[in-house]
Amino acid sequence: MSDFPPEFDADDRRDVAWMDAVKQGDMDAFERLVETHQAKIIGTAAKMLGDAGDAEDIAQQVFVRVWNSADRYEPTARFTTWLFKITRNLTFNELRRRKRHPVSSLESELGSRVLQLQDPQSKLASAVLIEQEVQTAIQAAIDGLPEVQRMAVVLRRYQDVSYEEIGKILDLSVPAVKSVLFRARTQLRERLRGFLSGED
Repeated sequence: MSDFPPEFDADDRRDVAWMDAVKQGDMDAFERLVETHQAKIIGTAAKMLGDAGDAEDIAQQVFVRVWNSADRYEPTARFTTWLFKITRNLTFNELRRRKRHPVSSLESELGSRVLQLQDPQSKLASAVLIEQEVQTAIQAAIDGLPEVQRMAVVLRRYQDVSYEEIGKILDLSVPAVKSVLFRARTQLRERLRGFLSGED
């Protein structure tokens, strides 16, 4: 296929070639796609959901959908845009499911605490604990954002996705993306102000 959108780079063309092979049932090409992109999908889902186990489940569902809908894929946008759109839909569905069926956060709290069990003799123990507290505070602040703001922040901050691509993923104009990110960053600063200034 020769008529690629102008924003396509070598990686985008490679992804399209793999998807063309996947359409023909090529499992090796599919495995290459998974190996290349699974880390960013798991990372995005983990930041959206605050749970590594759920993030891996989401990533698995994302790639099942890629396989099942490969014959309908058209390279009108970057493959990663399509991949993040699927991730957006699945994580939003999971967030809404959680609102309908809230569960105790004790298990996730215990899961985060396990990481904090450090050797008391270690010189790095306190530094590691402080870093974990900072990351926990940041994640809690992100968790408090509305879905669209949360996804925009995660894509921009952690995946370095352009405003244009975020707009395609979230079905927003570029000015709307910038407005969403501005509101999100304002809320994050407000939520983290006390923590970062050392206040109780």
